[in-house]
Amino acid sequence: MNSTRDIDALIDMMARLPGLGPRSARRAVLHMIRKRSVLLAPLADHMRKVAETACECAVCGNIGTSEICDICADPKRATGQICVVEDVADLWAMERGRAFKGRYHVLGGTLSALDQIGPETLRIPQLVDRVTSEEVGEVILALNATVDGQTTAHYIADQLDGRVRLTSLAQGVPIGGELDYLDDGTISAALSARKAL
Repeated sequence: MNSTRDIDALIDMMARLPGLGPRSARRAVLHMIRKRSVLLAPLADHMRKVAETACECAVCGNIGTSEICDICADPKRATGQICVVEDVADLWAMERGRAFKGRYHVLGGTLSALDQIGPETLRIPQLVDRVTSEEVGEVILALNATVDGQTTAHYIADQLDGRVRLTSLAQGVPIGGELDYLDDGTISAALSARKAL
């Protein structure tokens, strides 16, 4: 009889999370067990609540606990701008910066012939519908600077051509970045997007 079977199962589940391997998962579980009244029990309660209530926003694809997320429901948000992102994690990263005051649209990934992800798999048709029905003036393509991200951006640009102003995020040298540590693609993008002082 294995007296640690449930603990081992918890470690195995934790090790499946991004950024955690078996050793990190073991340390996290051990720490939670030692602090079970202030960590483990409340964490289990919150996980149960989130499992029951988490859902995708019917408008933008964000994750929340109601049919329409807080961002889409906020009347102070600019309705004329939609920032298109690949994933909810990208939306949350944009929100951390607190610079964008418009609305979002989560695609749910990028086009990828290798992974057999076509336009119908992503939320591109919903984006086209939103641009038409919400009287959007600008769509900001905030997709990752990968081959799949750029392919997706070009596809969306073709779908929305002539309907709306299309922009993309600037790419190049990050604030505090040193040229010596940057890759060739970043330097090339920064040089191409240079501006007058």
